[in-house]
Amino acid sequence: MATSELRRRALQIIEAGIIRVLPSTIMQTAVSFERSSKTLSIKNDVFPVNGRLFIIGGGKASGLMAQTLENILGIDVIESGLVAEKANPREFKTHKIEIVQAGHPIPDNRGIKAVNGMLALKPKYAITQNDLILCLLSGGGSALMPCPLEGITLYDKQKTTSLLLSSGADINEINVVRKHLSRTKGGRLAQYFSPARIISLILSDVIGNDLSTIASGPTFPDSSTYQKAWAVLRKYNLWDKIPKRVVSILELGLKREIAETPKSLSNATNYIIGDNRLALEAMAEKARQLGFNPLIVTPEQTGETANVARQRAGEILSGNYKGYDVLLMGGETTPHLPDKPGMGGRNQHYAAVTLEQFANYPGDWLSASIGTDGSDFIPEVAGAIIDRQTLRGIENKKVDLKNHLERYDSYTLLNRIGNSLIFTGNTHTNVGDIILYLFKSSPA
Repeated sequence: MATSELRRRALQIIEAGIIRVLPSTIMQTAVSFERSSKTLSIKNDVFPVNGRLFIIGGGKASGLMAQTLENILGIDVIESGLVAEKANPREFKTHKIEIVQAGHPIPDNRGIKAVNGMLALKPKYAITQNDLILCLLSGGGSALMPCPLEGITLYDKQKTTSLLLSSGADINEINVVRKHLSRTKGGRLAQYFSPARIISLILSDVIGNDLSTIASGPTFPDSSTYQKAWAVLRKYNLWDKIPKRVVSILELGLKREIAETPKSLSNATNYIIGDNRLALEAMAEKARQLGFNPLIVTPEQTGETANVARQRAGEILSGNYKGYDVLLMGGETTPHLPDKPGMGGRNQHYAAVTLEQFANYPGDWLSASIGTDGSDFIPEVAGAIIDRQTLRGIENKKVDLKNHLERYDSYTLLNRIGNSLIFTGNTHTNVGDIILYLFKSSPA
């Protein structure tokens, strides 16, 4: 893809960001174990390991997190463990921690089996307050760790999740509903393992690092309620579309006939060990090494995908960032899809809208929008990179850009133009999206 000097440098900057947030990089700096004293250190806090040590968790980074943790601790220190991953377990090398592949973004029976395996550790090993549980969490954990409340089937959760994903609901709203249909989300996992201490090591893909939202907060107190879950479904006109069994459970919750999620947890400690800002800082440093003058605009970019892309383009074209030739943003936008959308993901659509906005930009420019997990809705596509060369491809092939944008058909558009889609493979990390604008000379 490095068909120009600008592209070559952009790809180097993107790579630096992703490498910085790989679990194999982050965990080595955040976690250590002193064998002689049997003490675990996490970000300068020290925990004695007096009893047995168990590992649980889930997310798109959990497999590599588990592999790295075994290397840090030593396999003889770990009694047993199990995590749920999106990737094939054969991609990892663990000895004590079982890695189970599960469904994402729609939960499946493999995920239920994985969570049941985690819960089974408590009676199997008679886990007590003397034991310590490390929980490895990352983006994707909500889908990969399903455990429906009694009375709800897996199909019910799949249908509800699918409706929410296509409704325009943001991740916080989706997770409010998920928590109140689950035996483990919203702090219920930590509550289950009480009185044993549970410490979560977390890679955040959530804006603002809200611990109650990452993987639906299985080890963090939940302030949301059944009333809030009902309000989300009403907001997006889904109350009459979701399965009847889900309606029944939520109605029982509204009547307080089902216990609320825990509002406090005395046995749980949570650590954010990596997030979007960490990736952006590494990208900025790489840009400086390459001779650019970078600016991190925000690590918390949200909003409807097309609107945000137009807003950023407008700011650039108006000269808001004069003096900077690399602009960096991170976060996660939310596309509002038409009734019959085409193929693509939010990063591909962001790039396609940016193409339209920069059609008449006079200088040499480039933009890229990437999912750090390597999957932009379409599993094999991480995102897209676009520039003046891409615009020439549209003109040469007489592609109707506006039509593709209206149908949210960015994958078809970019695939037809060629040399625009970015393929990274599964990166085994997930801290949301990273967006880059690069200019041969300072914009405006």
